[in-house]
Amino acid sequence: MQGKRKGRDFIARHGETVFNIAQRMQGDHPHTPLTRAGFAQADAIGAALRTILGPKPKLTMWSSTAGRALQTLAIVAEHLELDWHQARTDDRLIEIGMGAWSGRYYGELRAEEGEFLDLAHGLYTRPPPGGEWYDAIATRVSFWAADTGDDLGDRLVIMHGMSSRILRGVLAGRDVVPQFDAPVAPDLPQGSVVLIEGGVETVAHRGTGRGAAPA
Repeated sequence: MQGKRKGRDFIARHGETVFNIAQRMQGDHPHTPLTRAGFAQADAIGAALRTILGPKPKLTMWSSTAGRALQTLAIVAEHLELDWHQARTDDRLIEIGMGAWSGRYYGELRAEEGEFLDLAHGLYTRPPPGGEWYDAIATRVSFWAADTGDDLGDRLVIMHGMSSRILRGVLAGRDVVPQFDAPVAPDLPQGSVVLIEGGVETVAHRGTGRGAAPA
């Protein structure tokens, strides 16, 4: 699927949200608003991309349907002098499904379940009850990439911490990590942007938010 692309992919992680700061499980929750820090991180993404792309670039914009991704996109698009309403959205770009853990506080879950994060990788040690595992994310983002492989030129994709790591792994052709059943790219803080071109990933902008968090 990567071979079809005749342009660069800029993949960004949205800014900090009220759930992040409260240390609540967020996952595929439809709308958790950005904090002031999250707005600042989105501003920084926009400024960094304007430096790279200039004003009014020819850019296909994609976003997860989650409100926090769309809020981030609107701020970024303002920096680029683009109309964020022209962006395309797709549910296949949403964050990992949290099932019974959705909305729960991290501290409460740790008290009940024990440590649920592989701290070395910043990923879950097991699927959330009734939720999603990384192989399922890999399947849906792979289908999205295949379906959009004919996008011309550069594109920007605004999405989430865990799902973006899987998409980045797919687009960069990373090997499947056995304990997670999916290709996984390294964790980056909220508000970060990577550039993938010809299957090679570089960090275009490192955000100031937290990393290794369900976001």
